[in-house]
Amino acid sequence: MTKLKLDTIEDDKPVNRMVKFPGAVYRDLTAYAEVLAKDSGKTTAPDPIKLVVPMLQRFMATDKAFRKARGQFGQTRS
Repeated sequence: MTKLKLDTIEDDKPVNRMVKFPGAVYRDLTAYAEVLAKDSGKTTAPDPIKLVVPMLQRFMATDKAFRKARGQFGQTRS
């Protein structure tokens, strides 16, 4: 089993934004979704776009400089 940084994809009320991905990034998201599905025993991969939010959340949660800067400015998560 592959040790991926993402675990499960949660449903949440979305805020719509339009983002354009380079083709290589989208292909990597698609490949990541396929590996995630295989590792979790699912027959179909999740929509690659649904991986973006958890990836960003994980990135920001583990970025020590970001957490420190955010704390200095008194910003909280909403």
